[in-house]
Amino acid sequence: MELTRYDDAASFLATAGVFLGAREAEHNLILGLSSRLEREPLLYGEPPYLAVAEDEGRIAGVAMRTPPHNLILSEIEEDAAVGLFVEDVREAFDALPGVIGPKARVAQFANAWRAAAGATPRLEISQRIFAADHVDEPRPTTGAMRDYEPAGDRELAIRWMDEFVAEAMPEDAAHPESSAEFVDRREEDPEAGLVVWEDERPVSMAGFGGRTPNGIRVGPVYTPRDLRGRGYASAVTAALTQRLLDSGRRFCFLYTDLANPTSNSIYQQIGYRAVADSDLWTFTR
Repeated sequence: MELTRYDDAASFLATAGVFLGAREAEHNLILGLSSRLEREPLLYGEPPYLAVAEDEGRIAGVAMRTPPHNLILSEIEEDAAVGLFVEDVREAFDALPGVIGPKARVAQFANAWRAAAGATPRLEISQRIFAADHVDEPRPTTGAMRDYEPAGDRELAIRWMDEFVAEAMPEDAAHPESSAEFVDRREEDPEAGLVVWEDERPVSMAGFGGRTPNGIRVGPVYTPRDLRGRGYASAVTAALTQRLLDSGRRFCFLYTDLANPTSNSIYQQIGYRAVADSDLWTFTR
C-alpha cells in the first residue's frame, strides 16, 4: 500500500474524485471543501493536506485537512490505510485538534494517534449524515424564507452563530473559525449563503455550502431557544432544500447531532433519510 500527497485540489480530485463520488453523501464534506479549494487554494491561509492511500492502484481511502481545522477521513476500505494515514499525518503536523469521519475508522485513527503523538483522544460528537432528493412539506407555520441581507442581518447572524456554537459544540472542542469569519465566508462564496425565516422579525436561520458533484450541504440551522417548537427550523430547512433542489442539485446533505433527538426527527419528517454515522474526536496533550 502506498500513500500519495497532492499539492492542489484539482489533482487530488482527478485521482480520488470517482472514489469519493461513489458515496457522495458520506463524502460530502471532503467533496465540498475540495470544490472550494479548487477555486481558492489558500482559503484558510495555508496549503491543504490532501492524501490518497492506494493498494495496487485501487484507492483504499483518502484524508484531507485545511489547517487549523480537523483532519477529515473518507470511508476506508482496509485497516492498513488508517495506519498509513497516522504515519503521514504525524510527519506533516506536530499536533491535530481532532479528526472527523466514519465512526469506526475515526475511532481506530484516534487510538493510533494516541500512541503516535502522545495525545489523549476524546469522542466529542456523534453525528448522522442525512440526504434528501425531495421535500415533504412540513406542518404549516407562519412566516416566510428570505435571503440574508448583509447590511441588516450580519450582527444578528454572528450572534446566532455564537449561540449555535456554544450550544452545539462541546466547550473544549476546537473551533478555530470565529462566527464573524463563518458568516463573511458564506456571504463571499458564490456557491454558499445564508437564509432567514422571518415571522414579522427574523426567527430562524439556515446556511448552505460545500458543493459536491450532484449536491450541496445544508447547515447550520439555528432557532433561538425562546422561539423553538413553532416549526421554524423545519420550515426554513424545507424551503431552503427545495430551493437548492430546484436550482439543479440532485441531493441536499446535512449533519445532525445524535444527542439531539428533535433535529434527527424533524429532518426525516421533511424528506431527509439517514445515510451514515460520522464522529468527531478531539485530541489534547
